[in-house]
Amino acid sequence: MSDILDQIAKELFAGNAKAVSELTQKALDEGFSPQEVLNGGLIKGMNQVGEKFKANEIYVPEVLIAARAMKAGMEVLKPKLAETGVEPVARFVIGTVKGDLHDIGKNLVAMMMEGAGFEVIDLGIDVPAEKFIQAIKEHQPQLVGMSALLTTTMIQIRENLKAFQEAGVRDQVKVMVGGAPVTQKFADEVGADGYAPDAASAVDKAKELLGLN
Repeated sequence: MSDILDQIAKELFAGNAKAVSELTQKALDEGFSPQEVLNGGLIKGMNQVGEKFKANEIYVPEVLIAARAMKAGMEVLKPKLAETGVEPVARFVIGTVKGDLHDIGKNLVAMMMEGAGFEVIDLGIDVPAEKFIQAIKEHQPQLVGMSALLTTTMIQIRENLKAFQEAGVRDQVKVMVGGAPVTQKFADEVGADGYAPDAASAVDKAKELLGLN
């Protein structure tokens, strides 16, 4: 019965965007609900990608290619999900902090989160505290992710958390931090709610923080 969903997961893992897009449409045509296609096909495939990535069996380029295939499937699925009123599991705002122009890690996290059913609002790079605060007020996310790839910009995470406190939005969200120089110890010191060493772990940590596991 769900052969086509397994096929979607398989093609997504292989990074075949065209096949994922066509199979997603085919599954909908055959009467699978958007939710079934999302969970049984796209998310299942992305979960496999996450597991292999965590185990160092595949690397960043493969993840990016798989994420592109996921996006192709989501383009077909998104309007249908909206029609059927399927809610995302949670809303997640992410950005690379002010002064930092690195985005591969952030993009990976955003893609993995989207692949796990989160609605992702990506603020981009070099994001000042005000922009994060504005996004929290506007989008009412459950989670905020901040990325810093330089030791010099890590300090910005601490500043942002102070600014969240001053703006009265700190208690509205769980804050996750990550990036090459960031550690669990640093996350604890600045008062973040969670830390993840890589994109696949970020999904697990996000679910844990929101009690979705």
